[in-house]
Amino acid sequence: MSSHPEATKKLLSADLQKMKDDGEKISMITAYSYPQGLIVDQAGIDIILVGDSLGMVELGYDDTVPVTMDEMVMHTKSVMRAVKRAHVVGDLPFMSYNISTEQAVANAGIIYKDGGADSVKAEGGQDYAKVAAAITRAGIPFFAHIGLTPQTAAMLGGFKVQGKSIDAAKAVLDDALAMQDAGAFAIILEAIPQQLAAIITEKLTIPTVGIGAGPSCAGQVLVLHDMVGLFKRFTPKFVKVYADMYTAQLDAVSSFINEVKEVKFPGEEHCFNMKQDQVEELKKALGV
Repeated sequence: MSSHPEATKKLLSADLQKMKDDGEKISMITAYSYPQGLIVDQAGIDIILVGDSLGMVELGYDDTVPVTMDEMVMHTKSVMRAVKRAHVVGDLPFMSYNISTEQAVANAGIIYKDGGADSVKAEGGQDYAKVAAAITRAGIPFFAHIGLTPQTAAMLGGFKVQGKSIDAAKAVLDDALAMQDAGAFAIILEAIPQQLAAIITEKLTIPTVGIGAGPSCAGQVLVLHDMVGLFKRFTPKFVKVYADMYTAQLDAVSSFINEVKEVKFPGEEHCFNMKQDQVEELKKALGV
């Protein structure tokens, strides 16, 4: 059941900031299609991320690196057709913003204008502050992402917790402050110690959204496929699985197969019928 059943007003960055200021925790989840967008929006989610994680959970890639701009735009448009209330963030895929600020602004504009997203997200800290500032100056709301950055995980030694040493923690904090100064309206903190996330959340004025960053963040985000048990390749430590939809769908399809084989489906209730006199007339007309 939706926590905001009567609410149809679109949530903007200012609304999310007010939630943070008022102490109301922010809920965020991924969605990649029209039906997924319908479900999570109806449930009352605050933010939907059309993430490049779709490469792994929807398109079957080994990681997020191969995801293209065309794929991101298509999936963002699908979600936008469904959503009435949630703030929708469109991800900038790898190498769509890494070459120059001009390239970054142009591609952010595509996600924002053609995809219809309410804001765009890109990974990176201090090194990408100029990118964030340029996108913001172009009039496009920017959502930052620091800590573990999946697009460049290989450079970080794999999918590992970031900011564990004093120097590394200071670097993550500096990344967060740089992104806030660049104009980001919110920031994802991924896979960092919860104590560090608490300090960053306290020092920033913009909302922090954690994934593997503890409960002190202004909000929390999970990948939909992880939390409903649809992605079986691996389950990160920070994921709570709320349902096993993989097994539920597997059982449903298996039941369908068995009923077809045993002529139990379709039943009479699934069939269309003619009146008996029409049947006799049809048989006569067809020479049966």
